[in-house]
Amino acid sequence: MTAPDPSTVRYPGPWTHRDIHANGIRLHAVEAGPTHRGAPLVVFVHGFADLWWSWRHQLTAFADAGYHAVAVDLRGYGDSDKPPRGYDGWTLSNDIAGLIRALGYTEATLVGHADGGLVCWATAVLHPGLVRAIAVVDSPHPISLRDAAIRDRAQRRALLPTFLTYQLPWRPERRLVRDGGREIARLVRMRSGPEWSRTAEFGEVVDRLRAAICIPGAAHCALEYQRWAFRSQWRPDGRRFMKAMDATLTLPVLQLHGSLDPYVMASTLRRCVRHAPGRIMKFVDGAGHYAHQEYADEVSAELLAFARGL
Repeated sequence: MTAPDPSTVRYPGPWTHRDIHANGIRLHAVEAGPTHRGAPLVVFVHGFADLWWSWRHQLTAFADAGYHAVAVDLRGYGDSDKPPRGYDGWTLSNDIAGLIRALGYTEATLVGHADGGLVCWATAVLHPGLVRAIAVVDSPHPISLRDAAIRDRAQRRALLPTFLTYQLPWRPERRLVRDGGREIARLVRMRSGPEWSRTAEFGEVVDRLRAAICIPGAAHCALEYQRWAFRSQWRPDGRRFMKAMDATLTLPVLQLHGSLDPYVMASTLRRCVRHAPGRIMKFVDGAGHYAHQEYADEVSAELLAFARGL
């Protein structure tokens, strides 16, 4: 089977594909809505083994509401550059900060899912002047996730089996791409709510995620996010990062959580009140780990209400 070209993720739609140079790399970004500076900028950041397309519903919803909506392939994913390094919290937050500046803005609202939410948390703390607000979907503050993995049996049981397996060299990469990304299909089905997994859209999503993970280098880069998160806990750079993240956010924060998410426990998200005491937390009934795709209209409405209230 021939590996897909990175450009295959440039799906057509009511949006524009762009290459944006930020923080020393090229990022593939997708724009929708008015692009003049008077339109507020909202940046959407995807999660593990995903790509920009997971935000297709929110891109169009925000564009129709008059926002400059941008979804990005994080470094290592989709049609963005796949450098050998830079999958740490510091560099990833610099990527998003550089993206905001390269788009000609001085601030943006960030919306992230899972690992992408962790990037939003980091950018809000490390580049507060550029972040107006953050909204995260099924994504706890990194300190909350670390503490829950240590102290909460349910979170540990949900997170650690795959997380620790990903620390091995090369074998996880081979597993992710074997049989055209069959492992991705298994993970998405296991973490989704029961209703969405029976829809035709679910099949389309799985097909596109399977193809995207088979782009040369994408599986390795995706795993490097997970590896840095684990290994950095015992290194000076990781300790400095967690110390920097141990700050109280005063900017607006919205947390959305699928009520049936089997991967991130609601109790883990409740810990985030320590670092975001003014945050708003809402549940999406019936949704699993991919609430923004499973109940797209409901999540888009919540995100728009949050953005309009800023």
